[in-house]
Amino acid sequence: MKDDVTKHESVQDYYGAVLQSSDDLQTNACCTPDDMPDHVKAVLSNIHDDVLTRYYGCGLIAPLDLTGMRILDLGCGAGRDVYALSQMVGESGAVVGVDMTPAQLDVARRHVDWHAERFGHAASNVSFHQGVIERLDDLPLDPGSFDIIVSNCVINLATDKGAVLRGAHRLLRDGGEMYFSDVYADRRVPAAMAEDEVLYGECLSGALYWNDFLSLARQNGFDDPRLVTQRPLTIENPLLEARVAPLSFLSATYRLFKLSGLEPDCEDYGHAVRYRGTVEHAPHAFALDDHHVFETGKIVPVCGNSYRMLADTRFARHFDLFGSFDTHYGIFEGCGAASPFGQDSSSPVPCC
Repeated sequence: MKDDVTKHESVQDYYGAVLQSSDDLQTNACCTPDDMPDHVKAVLSNIHDDVLTRYYGCGLIAPLDLTGMRILDLGCGAGRDVYALSQMVGESGAVVGVDMTPAQLDVARRHVDWHAERFGHAASNVSFHQGVIERLDDLPLDPGSFDIIVSNCVINLATDKGAVLRGAHRLLRDGGEMYFSDVYADRRVPAAMAEDEVLYGECLSGALYWNDFLSLARQNGFDDPRLVTQRPLTIENPLLEARVAPLSFLSATYRLFKLSGLEPDCEDYGHAVRYRGTVEHAPHAFALDDHHVFETGKIVPVCGNSYRMLADTRFARHFDLFGSFDTHYGIFEGCGAASPFGQDSSSPVPCC
C-alpha cells in the first residue's frame, strides 16, 4: 500500500494538473445525490466563472437554516461551495475552506474580494487554509468553533478516514453537525484496487464499505448517523466499470450530530415535536433525514435521539417540543432494535 505522502501527492496531481474542469472527470461518482432546489441555483449564479469551471462534481452540500452559522468546508478545492455558503450564512456568519492542493487554493483566493462585493458584504467572510483533512489539528482552527462542517465527495480521498472524523468532532461545537456527501461501496475495496490512481482520483477505490463507515462514525463520537439522501452510482465508463467489478457504489449524504449521550437504538420516552414551518426554504415540511419528515403544524411522536437532534441543536427554535426523559417506554416502535418480547419462542431465531 502506498504511504500517505505518496497517496496525497497522487491526489494533488490528479486534481491540480490532470483535471482542468469537471468535464475531465471519467465517471459521475463525484456528485451529490441531492436535487438542486431553485434557491441554490440562484446562489450558484453569483459564483465567479473561474471558480465554477474548477469544480469537479455537481450539486451543493448545504443543510438548511444557515444564517449566522460558522461553517468549515473540508476539501474545498477552488472554493465554489465556500462562496455559495458565504452567501447563505450572510455577513453575520463565516466560512472556512481547507484543501491540500495549492493550484486549487490559488483559484479560490484570487476571487475573495470579487465575491464579497458581489454578495454586498462590507468585508469578506471567507478564509482558506492549505492542509490535509486528516490533520486538522495542525491548522489554526479552535476546538468547538464551528456550527457545521461540510464536505462534498472528498473524505473517500483521505488516507485515514477516522482521523478526519476525529478532527471534525473536535472542531464542532456541542450540538453542531457534520453534513456531507461521499461515496460508499457495498463491500470492502480490495487493496490492489485502492492502488489504482485513476479509480482513486475518481472517488471510487477510496470509498469505505458503508457498514465500516457507520462503525467508524460511532467510534469517533458521532452516535446514530442519519442518512439524508442516497442514489446508486452509474459509472457510465465501461473500462472503469470493468475495473471495479463486482463492487457497487452509491453516493450518500449523511448528517452526524455532536451530541453526547445519544443511545445505540431508538428508545421511546414519550416525546413529540411540532414543526412551526419557520426554516427558510422549508415552509411546508422539514426533513431531518430520509425517514423523519415533519409537516408544518403536525404533532409527531419521536424517539429520544431524534428529539435531541431537534431540541439540542440550532433547529430547536423551529419546533414545539413536548415531553421529558423521566419515563422510558421501551424501544421506539418501528425504529429501533427488534424486541424479543411477544415473539413465538418455538420459532427459530435467525442468525444475523
